[in-house]
Amino acid sequence: MDCAGRAEEAAEQLRLYRRDPDGWRGCRSTGEVAVSWRPSAEFAGNLYKGEGVLPASPQNVWECIKPVAGGLRTKWDQNVKDFEVIEAISDTVSICRTTTPSACMRIISPREFVDVVVMKQYEDGTMLSAATNVEHPLCPPQPNFVRGFNYPCGCFCIPVPGEPNRTELLTFFQTDLGGYLPQKVVDSFFPSSISGFYSNLTKAVKALKA
Repeated sequence: MDCAGRAEEAAEQLRLYRRDPDGWRGCRSTGEVAVSWRPSAEFAGNLYKGEGVLPASPQNVWECIKPVAGGLRTKWDQNVKDFEVIEAISDTVSICRTTTPSACMRIISPREFVDVVVMKQYEDGTMLSAATNVEHPLCPPQPNFVRGFNYPCGCFCIPVPGEPNRTELLTFFQTDLGGYLPQKVVDSFFPSSISGFYSNLTKAVKALKA
């Protein structure tokens, strides 16, 4: 499997999502994020988009979300229990395993995801983390987890012109949770989870600045 190629395809897919305004329907809005969705072209579920502006520099936001071993994500993101790098393919591409705790009053049991992840920086200062599912011989399904699958997903950290201490964060979530879950549970979980992601990240970047 060409994992680096899959990572590049995921990054390109996110750039296409970013440029495509069609078909999005708003489903949740807070003071920190507007969440919208449209049917996924990748699997029988939805693609979710989060849009918000955080009160921190792109570097500080990136420090909180970058997908690296020993990173800060497990400390503030309530949906990430553990994150490990299984194989570093290059300085910017790696195979990672993420585990999540139970959710929705334990209706959703713990999940595990194995993804190829790529990190990119563009000329305008935008930073991107993009991921999609892969299989890896060092990551067979574990007995205490349901294997879920991420389709092209990730985060853009976008500088706000003239405001160095503000960052536009554009996120795309496209996840098959696996298992046998009522669609109503899945449909309520993601908008709530994304708004929690932005709320907790806002607190994390404020703490990083302090």
